[in-house]
Amino acid sequence: MRIWLAAGFLVLAGLATLATPPAPPYRDLDALGLTLSALAALSLVWVRSAPLRAFVAACAVLVANAALGYPATLVHWPLWVALFACFALDRDVRWRIGCGALFAVALTGFFVLDREPGETLSGIAVGVFIATVGGDAVRSRRAAAEADRARLLLEERTRLARELHDALGHAVNVMVMQAAVGRRVQATDPGFGAEALRHIETLGRGALEELDQVIQALSPDGETPGMTDLAALADRVRAAGRALDLNVGAVDLTPDGARALHRIVQEAVTNALRHTDAGRIRLSLAQAGDRVRLEVLNEGRGFPSPEPGRGLANMRRRADAQGGEFHAGPVPGGFAVRVTLPAAP
Repeated sequence: MRIWLAAGFLVLAGLATLATPPAPPYRDLDALGLTLSALAALSLVWVRSAPLRAFVAACAVLVANAALGYPATLVHWPLWVALFACFALDRDVRWRIGCGALFAVALTGFFVLDREPGETLSGIAVGVFIATVGGDAVRSRRAAAEADRARLLLEERTRLARELHDALGHAVNVMVMQAAVGRRVQATDPGFGAEALRHIETLGRGALEELDQVIQALSPDGETPGMTDLAALADRVRAAGRALDLNVGAVDLTPDGARALHRIVQEAVTNALRHTDAGRIRLSLAQAGDRVRLEVLNEGRGFPSPEPGRGLANMRRRADAQGGEFHAGPVPGGFAVRVTLPAAP
């Protein structure tokens, strides 16, 4: 691409020479003048890999061209391209000031040595304006695009962390509880201990399937899993030694809403298992009009106000993303997580 650009300027230089031959007081273009034009064009070979080198070479050709008495028509265009490339680089303001100072030195040499510098003053002003302002605009747009890319990457990493936390947190917590129960009763009730191990194995397989679902959902063409099987969830909780009562009615949610409810139920039940080791867990789910209401109540007394944590933050974020409402805190009789989500239209 850079070689084609340089070749294009060489062709333009030849056409310009034929169309408008130099007039006095400038010298006629001879082999030396054409060589300078060729050197100016060839400086663009470095405009991508080493723009400062290309800029210095173009400045040197401009001054040499003026000193030898040739018109600047054929050598100033590569200079604007090189100046644009320098200002388009993602560098600090000192870099642009340095490039401007170098250009000022070259321009001073040109005005001192050129035979009619006033004739090209307006063209130089326009070229400087376009090269510097245009290059800086490209740099700013590229910086903004990089910032947006970094923000999107951070959001995607946060979403991945949230999915993994919610998908595996419930299974791992129940497995830990069952392992603890099995270890305590292994000597007195080997049958119960063996049953606990069987449940742990089942949960482990389910966790792997859940992980596969998360990976599939996060892939570009992945499908979103629906709402969790609440009966299976209740069986896992009961196997860990806790009672989970279900009061579930028919609900109609969008796929994204079902996924959000899936994760919120898992996290709410996981929190109940993690923070208390006794008491019933009551889960109710119903639809009233265009709203789906979920409540997970962990029965007990003396619950403190919830401290901000990853689980509560994830649940709130999922509810907010669906245009719903989320509340969690102590209530008469225990600690409740209450969520309202819009039903499918």
